[in-house]
Amino acid sequence: MSEFIRVANVTDVPVGGRKLIEVDDVRLALFNLDGTFYAIEDVCTHDGGPLVEGEIVNGCEVICPRHGARFDIRTGAALSFPAFEATNSYAVRIDGQDIWVESPI
Repeated sequence: MSEFIRVANVTDVPVGGRKLIEVDDVRLALFNLDGTFYAIEDVCTHDGGPLVEGEIVNGCEVICPRHGARFDIRTGAALSFPAFEATNSYAVRIDGQDIWVESPI
């Protein structure tokens, strides 16, 4: 069974927003897409770019600011070159106003 760690309050990440968090020494990008929260590893699998700094397009994609690779925020799937491997995604739970993310370790 996965362990979940409290990482933020829902008010910390407004709709359309994102927040860089660190869980067990792993940098994660936490996104709020229309009131649903998602967490992916904050690393472009092409060259390690910071996905949390990327532009959100098409409602659920983030573009790596370095070379333009796109990732599905909901699943971590790589959607365009130069990335071809997914970034890790982690389950998110909301309990009241608290955001809990699955431990990456």
